[in-house]
Amino acid sequence: MTTSTAPATTASTPAPIPTPPPRGLLPVVLTATFMTALDFFIVNVAIPSMQLRLGASASAIQWIVAGFSLALAAGLITAGRLGDILGRRRIFALGLGLFTVSSAACGLAPTPGFLIGARIVQGLSAALMGPQVLVILRTTYQGAAQAKAFAMYGLTMGIGAVFGQLIGGVLIRADLFGLDWRSCFLINLPVGAVTLLLVPRSVPESRAPHRPRLDNTGVALVSAALVSLVLPLIQGQSQGWPLWTWLCLGGSALLFTAFVGHQHRLSSRTAADGPGSPLVHTGLFRERAFSAGMLATLAFWLGQGSFFLVLALYLQQGRGLNALASGVVFMAIGAGYLATSMTAHLLAARMGRQVVALGAVVMALGLALLWAAVGGIGTGGGTAGVAWLVPGLVVDGLGMGMVIAPLTGAVLTRVSPQLAGSASGVLATVQQVGGALGIALIGIVFYGALGHGEGFPTAFRQGLVGLVAVELLLAALVQLLPRKTQA
Repeated sequence: MTTSTAPATTASTPAPIPTPPPRGLLPVVLTATFMTALDFFIVNVAIPSMQLRLGASASAIQWIVAGFSLALAAGLITAGRLGDILGRRRIFALGLGLFTVSSAACGLAPTPGFLIGARIVQGLSAALMGPQVLVILRTTYQGAAQAKAFAMYGLTMGIGAVFGQLIGGVLIRADLFGLDWRSCFLINLPVGAVTLLLVPRSVPESRAPHRPRLDNTGVALVSAALVSLVLPLIQGQSQGWPLWTWLCLGGSALLFTAFVGHQHRLSSRTAADGPGSPLVHTGLFRERAFSAGMLATLAFWLGQGSFFLVLALYLQQGRGLNALASGVVFMAIGAGYLATSMTAHLLAARMGRQVVALGAVVMALGLALLWAAVGGIGTGGGTAGVAWLVPGLVVDGLGMGMVIAPLTGAVLTRVSPQLAGSASGVLATVQQVGGALGIALIGIVFYGALGHGEGFPTAFRQGLVGLVAVELLLAALVQLLPRKTQA
């Protein structure tokens, strides 16, 4: 399907010959991606130690986790547009520098309130980096090289998510220099500093072909809408869904409606009269790969965030494993993920969209195997029987590796360079919203079972049934994508 989002070419204006990307580009941008993914998950391991060493209350712990997620989700779309306007390398470097400094502030935090503030800054810093990585990969690489770059991006995201809990457990157990939980944040300092030094020589600068202006009204509307949506999704379950959560969700619907109307007016003015500079050009959604890809992305991340949560709760509270032992179990997912993520782009070149559908079905099979294994293990605690979970976890990881990179590539490859930053911001936002929504929905099932007196095994199995349905929904939504992705 051809829309105004495709770049125009004429016979008299041949496309410029692309210059090869700098050799160090991938390691630099993917290191930043890994740091962000790691910090999203590693904090869960540090929670018990924070409560003990920092004297953090249950409410403070919630905000230490939620502050990062909320700031990240609210800033992604605006950050993508800032990269279009001011330069993607410049905004990426700014985000990386702030992320490194805020990590130091987290690691040195003297009080829970200081840590919450540092985590919010850390989330905003991650928001500045995230869309720039995607658009740099989209605009710097072409053809098979672009598919391989997205495969490496997917591999990095998966490693950060799957091994985050293990890395955190190792750091806390090692207790380097008596830092305890603080090492989970301070480890970012040397990595971030070295990576930042390499940015000027490794990352090429790029902007949107026509310098847009920042839509301040759109920024205010979408930021308020995302906060109103994500905040109750994060806090609602633990607080019993009080009235304010429903008011926020209703308000988010109104704010999103106003935002869409505002963006449509600006997009129409752009097409007819010149530069309207919408934050999100609505022409993006006339491209089937993008609009269908957003639905598939929402479904995938809806399942991922909630699965990692309920698995960690089952292992640590249901089986009595400590953070390190639980992280070792997570390695089974990583093994499967590593086996397929490096070659998923080759499968996508042959199978097109169906590689994502196949990955979703494989994930559903892995979750079904887990459901059967948990029933066979029974209700006893400890490590006895945990090995029976490994086959299902490996199969689930195999499916994950077949989804992340091909789906990301399918969404972004047809987007023109001028709209790449905006599209990347929307994609990253949908990933975050999907994760928060999944935790809320599967959390209702999981905690509902616990509230009715069921044990952790039963609650986990009921959550797995919902997750299998999500993966099958993903396989169905993938059929809406174009048969072949455009290089």
